[in-house]
Amino acid sequence: MLFVIDIGNTNTVIGIYEGDFLVHSWRIRTQRNITEDEFHILIKNLLNSYNIDVKNISNTIVSCVVPPLMEIIDSFCRKYLGHSPKWIDSNCVSMPILYTNPAEVGADRIVNAVAAYEKYKNSLIIIDFGTATTFDCISENGEYLGGAISPGIKISAEALFEKASKLPKVEIFNPPKNVIGKDTANSMKSGIIFGYAGLVDGIVERICKEMNIKPLVIATGGLAQLMSGVSKTIEKVEEDLTLDGLFLISKYL
Repeated sequence: MLFVIDIGNTNTVIGIYEGDFLVHSWRIRTQRNITEDEFHILIKNLLNSYNIDVKNISNTIVSCVVPPLMEIIDSFCRKYLGHSPKWIDSNCVSMPILYTNPAEVGADRIVNAVAAYEKYKNSLIIIDFGTATTFDCISENGEYLGGAISPGIKISAEALFEKASKLPKVEIFNPPKNVIGKDTANSMKSGIIFGYAGLVDGIVERICKEMNIKPLVIATGGLAQLMSGVSKTIEKVEEDLTLDGLFLISKYL
């Protein structure tokens, strides 16, 4: 079995592949102070709930944007799985990365790009709704062109809650029925969700002009389904894009 781990600033997504199939995946909170022993207990409990024996894991591949966790995950793999994990960086993929400094491109962005191009073989804009919202642009020849990074929707909402003391916290899992809110909570939900949809559509429009082509627009990440319902430009949602990218890259490492 292959164990895939995508460590983000807010959430960590893990999955188990058997052969070519994703057996199951989980989304957990990223805990920067976790130990390798605590991580083992967490993973073992998750796997046991689906009758998956941790001893059957033969390889592990990781994309990580939280450097302090790299040593912890490495220790966990060597101590409990009996092997060292494989790590994603700009040097481990054949996709041309046209960043000025390819080493600056986040591992998750590289993995998403590889997975999306492998599946669609088309020019692409990949939008990942995570702690930050990233826009990654892929040419029709499979080159990573670069992209844009904006504050994530949850970060933006938290900043509003913290700086405006009279405004309450609101859940942003569902959009309001109307843009014109009739109370404070719905007015805030409208501004956050529809406002962010405007940000997404505006950036996509500008990227399309620069690429001088109409790329396929794909969304992934925790809020991808929510935003796809209010954005005019998102065409497909790929919830397991990062895990699939890790699986694909593992074949060549």
